[in-house]
Amino acid sequence: MSTIKVVSMTGAEVGFVELNDAIFGIEPNMSVVHEVVKNHLANCRQGTQSALTRAEVSGGGRKPWRQKGTGRARQGSTRSPQWTHGGIVFAPKPRSYSYVLNKKVKRLALKSVLSAKAAQGEIVVVDKIALDAIKTKDFRSFLSAVKADGKAAVITPEVNEVVVKSARNLPGVTTAPAKLINVYDLLNAKTLVIDKEALAVIEEVFA
Repeated sequence: MSTIKVVSMTGAEVGFVELNDAIFGIEPNMSVVHEVVKNHLANCRQGTQSALTRAEVSGGGRKPWRQKGTGRARQGSTRSPQWTHGGIVFAPKPRSYSYVLNKKVKRLALKSVLSAKAAQGEIVVVDKIALDAIKTKDFRSFLSAVKADGKAAVITPEVNEVVVKSARNLPGVTTAPAKLINVYDLLNAKTLVIDKEALAVIEEVFA
């Protein structure tokens, strides 16, 4: 097992902790990661786009002119697709883009991202993430102290309302309890800031 240093919220080194190789030491499978990210983005799509077909556009009940003898092309309706204000050919309708991936695939992708982050030194383990009050300034100072400026994913053992509300106004910073981490947020973050207790939860749930 590899080891990683543990720091306090002020950035001071307070010890070391071992990382489980079954989660943080595998060979990353980037093709699986790509599939899971595609699935996440597809599931996020609202699919609410809609347009009217010629059957749904109002008007056009009368034939514009007789079939023959006018010298013009034959027309049956002023709401055909080639007319102004006509219907849309193959009009898009509300639909769901979501689909289901195998649980083992999603778990492998998660382990791959965590292993890649560990190999690149982009994981910071904090002894305990705790704030006395909801204060964005204090949370920004904490991230700066542990060298996690910019995009960061902060992982806590459980939902911590003070941490969530302190971080939500910081651009690029996301928070999540250890049991609900997802590949997209981890991959999108430059640094993973993990509470020491949350690290134990991750190893217990995903090993």
